[in-house]
Amino acid sequence: MANEHAKAQMADILETVQEQMRAIAQVQQDRAKIVASATVRKRVTVTVNADYKVIETKFTPDIDDLTYTEIAKAVTDAAQQAAAEVARRTQEMMAPLQRERTRLPKITELVDDMDGFAIPEPVEASLAPPNDPERELLPDPVDETGGDRQRTATDSSW
Repeated sequence: MANEHAKAQMADILETVQEQMRAIAQVQQDRAKIVASATVRKRVTVTVNADYKVIETKFTPDIDDLTYTEIAKAVTDAAQQAAAEVARRTQEMMAPLQRERTRLPKITELVDDMDGFAIPEPVEASLAPPNDPERELLPDPVDETGGDRQRTATDSSW
């Protein structure tokens, strides 16, 4: 009887996972349609798509009031602001899926000997320009003794 109960419980979990996969596919379709624009200094507008790629850059006719350095900074700032808006909208879109995911049992609860299994958190990329000292501040995957450690697929540094 316990085996039947376990089978029914697993069937319920699998159905929930399938529903999640369908919801994820829909969110991916909806996310792909996201675009966001930002305007800086009232002269530079940059639009990015859901993959944070610049898809359009516009200057107003009076752009020549700015120096090349000011234009370059405005383009960079506008692109970063538009990308931040895309990220905000994406996170907002993903929130219901994240809430549902927290209701599901973790794989470590379902499968024995999975204690070390975890999906690593992404590392945020620096917004500093190339060769900026800030880019060197990313943490190195070394152990507490300062030596290189063996990296595995379940290692949190991945």
